[in-house]
Amino acid sequence: MRHLLSRLLRRGSSPSHRYLHLVRALSTSSPLPASDADLRKYAGYTLLLLGCGAATYYSFPLPPDALHKKAVPFKYAPLPEDLHAVSNWSATHEVHTRVLLQPDSLPALQDALATAHKERRKLRPLGSGLSPNGLALSRTGMVNLALMDKVLDVDTKKKTVTVQAGIRVAELVDALREHGLTLQNFASIQEQQVGGIIQVGAHGTGARLPPIDEQVITMKLVTPAKGTIELSREKDPDLFYLARCGLGGLGVVAEVTLQCAERHQLIEHTFVSNADEVKKNHKKWLSENKHIKYLWIPYTNIVVVVQCNPPSRWRTPKFTSKYGKDEAIQHVRDLYHESLKKYRTKAESNDPEIEQLSFTELRDRLLALDPLDKDHVIRINKAEAEYWKKSEGYRMGWSDEILGFDCGGQQWVSETCFPAGTLAKPNIKDLDYMDELLQLIEKEDIPAPAPIEQRWTARSRSPMSPASSSQEDDIFSWVGIIMYLPTSDARQRKEITEEFFNYRSMTQTNLWDGYSAYEHWAKIEVPKDKDELAELQARLRKRFPVDAYNKARMELDPNKVLSNAKLEKLFPVTEAVQHAK
Repeated sequence: MRHLLSRLLRRGSSPSHRYLHLVRALSTSSPLPASDADLRKYAGYTLLLLGCGAATYYSFPLPPDALHKKAVPFKYAPLPEDLHAVSNWSATHEVHTRVLLQPDSLPALQDALATAHKERRKLRPLGSGLSPNGLALSRTGMVNLALMDKVLDVDTKKKTVTVQAGIRVAELVDALREHGLTLQNFASIQEQQVGGIIQVGAHGTGARLPPIDEQVITMKLVTPAKGTIELSREKDPDLFYLARCGLGGLGVVAEVTLQCAERHQLIEHTFVSNADEVKKNHKKWLSENKHIKYLWIPYTNIVVVVQCNPPSRWRTPKFTSKYGKDEAIQHVRDLYHESLKKYRTKAESNDPEIEQLSFTELRDRLLALDPLDKDHVIRINKAEAEYWKKSEGYRMGWSDEILGFDCGGQQWVSETCFPAGTLAKPNIKDLDYMDELLQLIEKEDIPAPAPIEQRWTARSRSPMSPASSSQEDDIFSWVGIIMYLPTSDARQRKEITEEFFNYRSMTQTNLWDGYSAYEHWAKIEVPKDKDELAELQARLRKRFPVDAYNKARMELDPNKVLSNAKLEKLFPVTEAVQHAK
């Protein structure tokens, strides 16, 4: 046996071949006593391991510098040069497409749509692609107006501006500054293209101020079947109001004239209150403040109130704050260091970068440690409440600077809009809604992070707006629930996504019908379940003129060039509309 092993190991064949010869030799050798048989068995196991290791080593040799290399995550093969990856801001929706057109003029846009109509190809208007639900995305083809971003005319007397619809809000504000003008109101961010922000019914806050689509005076709509149409309150008013909040399904908004306001400063007053105090003062605050919003902190009794008004020569607030920015955020830093000791290592808590992070960045870091642990989320919410207590005070600046809001990092969001009475007689259902929502969160142990943002607007005359109403004095409340996505880990993001949709589903079941609440068009998600989808379709038909919208779609875009899967599922065309074509 010893000589046999020696001969086999000296063979010039590969390690795997030597191993096979050795196994055959052992299996055909003469019987041994029991003790020798056991020895042979264990020797065989040892040789099996050595043989497999040797075969692997020689078959897949490591490079000479392998010991000095760090492990790197697997990387997907690069996309083909003609394939564009387009995702929304939170990376919750993404498509790959080979057709992403960027016309640089009105004739180029008209030609692109005419060709798509003739060839029955999709060309969905993209805007900035920021919508949380990916409303504008389509893998079969998109058109973006980023190169059509010019200011065409400014009328300082009428306080109007005409622009190409691809201009971003921030760029438009910069251009208006030299003319002493600005927009009437702003959403939380200013990176949207003007065409996109009006098409989805976006809004700011202020019970006397309508959603942004109400600022539109005239618009130039490029349609696949009817070419370019100029719309206004005088020219085809029914289609004008329908198309102002048209979700990109009636045509591509190429040019738009907006009603502006004089450039002005605002004084922002931020202070911490509670539910009881809010109820006592709510009617007064809605009426007295040009802009107002509440930031509710789940699992606490804290409500952050933010009021913004023009400066008054009779009332000059003290702008000095009791705490500096560094002092206000220190409590959150302390919680982060404390949490690191529990979840990770002490060494990481000495990261010097922590001292440079903003509050929202720190909140993301904290949530990333254990985003779905309710007790951990509650600790973060309480730290946020402490941060706002130490951030109370006033600040003054131009309206476009004051009205922005740091929404935090990537996130899932569901925002509903529902009637709240009139400015003269608020029905207080907006506060009842919040009371029920906060109770639901605690009852169901939902790991709901802060804040839950509540805002108000006046009505819109656009029938597809969630705030649409024929009554001039009606006001609407908008409430947004969120769950942050503070990690790039796919498994963790999937778990957060599942928990968020459970959270959203419970709010829908318990609140929406009772308050006539409907989701923001840029935040509505299409159910995968057929029964749930049918319920959503029926529910939308109760609130919005779906048949009129679909009829206009069939006339202006019979080949559904501008549509995508989301739009088709939300607004299926009935047989009656199809036959009326």
